[in-house]
Amino acid sequence: MSLAPTLRQYLADHGIGYEILAHQHTASSLATAHAANVPAGSLAKSVVLEDDAGFLMAIIPANCRLQLGEVHHLLDRRLGLASERSVAALFRDCEAGAIPAAGCAYGMDMVVDDSLVDQPEVYLEGGDHRELLHMSNAQFRRLLSMARHGHISHTYL
Repeated sequence: MSLAPTLRQYLADHGIGYEILAHQHTASSLATAHAANVPAGSLAKSVVLEDDAGFLMAIIPANCRLQLGEVHHLLDRRLGLASERSVAALFRDCEAGAIPAAGCAYGMDMVVDDSLVDQPEVYLEGGDHRELLHMSNAQFRRLLSMARHGHISHTYL
């Protein structure tokens, strides 16, 4: 598998520039950062949440943990983790665990941690466990132009 077709089309339609960075197969965001030799704080990972109003993608650095309470406070929503079955249905063209931090490509609202918006370069999963997208801060901001921002995670490494 390579770049998810839904993501590829969205990026092309919106003129968002990126490069592909290949790496060995990995099973976690931190392992991906290490294998690709990129800073874990610059690798965006997605956490899919849901409530009665629908799904939301939280986007945080790979070396951070989501602070669900901060998301509740910022958005005034009581969200919980989406089930693996729901995530698989939403991201049919992606491998499990390699969901791109680009909910907009899949019609999903997003909230992004402020620390990622400040990174000069950002990396994100492309839909498989062997490639990352690499983009400038300006391109990442374009990708997430509709996302809410806030301090929603804390570093654990």
